[in-house]
Amino acid sequence: MADNGSATQLSISEAVLLGHTLVARVADCLDIRAFFIKGPASVAQGLRQPKTSADVDVYVEPSSVERMLQGLRERGWRERPVDPDSRTFPKHSFTLDHPEWPCCIDVHFRFPGMEMAAEECFEVMWASTETLELAGQQVRVPSKALGILILALHALRSPQLPACRKELEFLADITKRYSHAPAIFEIATATGSLAAMRTFLEDLLPDTTVPEWPEPSMEWRNRLMAREPGSARLVAIVRAPWREKPGMLWRAMFPPPEVLLSQNIYADMSLRGQLAQYRARWARFLRSAPRLVRDLRGLR
Repeated sequence: MADNGSATQLSISEAVLLGHTLVARVADCLDIRAFFIKGPASVAQGLRQPKTSADVDVYVEPSSVERMLQGLRERGWRERPVDPDSRTFPKHSFTLDHPEWPCCIDVHFRFPGMEMAAEECFEVMWASTETLELAGQQVRVPSKALGILILALHALRSPQLPACRKELEFLADITKRYSHAPAIFEIATATGSLAAMRTFLEDLLPDTTVPEWPEPSMEWRNRLMAREPGSARLVAIVRAPWREKPGMLWRAMFPPPEVLLSQNIYADMSLRGQLAQYRARWARFLRSAPRLVRDLRGLR
């Protein structure tokens, strides 16, 4: 935050901690139930190895999301443009930016991998939260069992990435060491996330627990297949009715401005700038085409 031309500005780590305080106070003022996920809270709980977070992740009661967004808008925060395509991946959060803050705020109202209704999931999770002090403010955070579930679901979206594999190994070690598996299993069952969590939980549960593992949803399978640039859209196009394929293909090749701005809010949106971004998207897609073809064979 600059002051009369001064170069003094919040660092990202400072902004993220203060952002938790800001969001917590907005929630308190508006009587909104909210708790913080991932980020510095997970590090403080010992569920994540030390790392600098680039944003504030808050999980808000679904019926109160608009009130939370409005409370943040009144304090200068604005929603980042989003891809209007909800077929490929149903929306699960809103991202907000502020011109004087070097971090973002992600307001979550559902979490990929949890298949129960959003309101029902929130009630289950809210019952498994606790308080933690961050930046001098008491904030609500997940219990360790719920925290592991959320972090594991996040990493399981991209298990092929070394960083995600490392995080899953770290979480599995904590789960075994402190016998968190039964509590995680209980929350996963209540939130409908057993299918997504199977590869993580299967070898961690006690022998006395023999669950019936449900089939993963289409959304979760799409997320697992989206390993390369453009793969998520291609999967959606392949699975769409024939009458919808031409329009979806056109939008994939020439996405609307919101898609470009969702990646970079400062993107050059002149005609020349948009054409340059289209060319860059096509080049990324072509470079990943061989791996895409290999992965899409799984659709058969």
